[in-house]
Amino acid sequence: MSAPLDLDQLRTFIAIIECGSFTRAAEEVGRTQSAVSMQMRRLEERIARPLFTKNGRGNRLTEDGERLLDHARKLIRLSNETIAAFDAESLTGMVRIGVPDDYAERYMPDIIARFAKTNPHVELFIVCESSRDLAARIERNELDIAVVTHNPRSRPSSRVIRTEPLYWVGSLNHHAHEETPVSLAVGRHDCTWRRLACSALDSVGRAYRIPFTSWSSTVVASAVLAGLAVSLLPESALRPGMRVLSAADGFPSLAPVQIGMMRRPGAPAELIDALGEHIVASLDDLADPRLSSEPGTLQRASRSRAGHLPATW
Repeated sequence: MSAPLDLDQLRTFIAIIECGSFTRAAEEVGRTQSAVSMQMRRLEERIARPLFTKNGRGNRLTEDGERLLDHARKLIRLSNETIAAFDAESLTGMVRIGVPDDYAERYMPDIIARFAKTNPHVELFIVCESSRDLAARIERNELDIAVVTHNPRSRPSSRVIRTEPLYWVGSLNHHAHEETPVSLAVGRHDCTWRRLACSALDSVGRAYRIPFTSWSSTVVASAVLAGLAVSLLPESALRPGMRVLSAADGFPSLAPVQIGMMRRPGAPAELIDALGEHIVASLDDLADPRLSSEPGTLQRASRSRAGHLPATW
């Protein structure tokens, strides 16, 4: 196996996975379906392993295909970063980005690292505040782009880029969820999730009190992990040591939460589009949380991919 891997074949391989079929992948990479099939046969010959197996009318990845996918993405990413490092026409300037801290801790490090490597001459100015404050900053032209909790009524200009479950959570090692009234750790009075939590508990007649109020997800998570309160968190904010609570624990199911993206009118399109694609890619790459195997805890949470940003965004 001394011959190098063909990057075009790897790009086509990734496109097949992301598009869901050979036919759509052929359109994505600008080749005929027969050419795509030939590329995959040559790639399988190159690594001497089958990458796909029949699954009804379609195909699914083999175990070796799953292994190759991780390596292929790394190789393509490294190739893009290398080209960007020597591109005299690479993007330059500063982008002001806002993100709530309950999202920032989970995926901002990867977003920053990925974007900085492929755009080394772009400066990122990052603000962590509530979605409400970030939306106001966008309107005042103080930010160029912001990741927010999507609210079609108060933030109609945000575009949904991810949908994920919203969970009631408590501590695995404590029993705050069994107390009456149950203690909550939530955001301030105008927090959408706080209102949602109160409304949901009211709907099932569950008594509660709110001894912990903070915009900081770190504070909320600390109160939960210490066994002092119960809270509600999106999938991306869950942490090991948390217990996912259900109707059996007296907590009603919650509607999924939508993550949206807002941009400042008149912001530099090329820069914002590039950063937006990096944000979407980082969210798509989020690994499902792996929490405790104890009953009532989350093992593998589903997620919904919003897809690539539309060309007109």
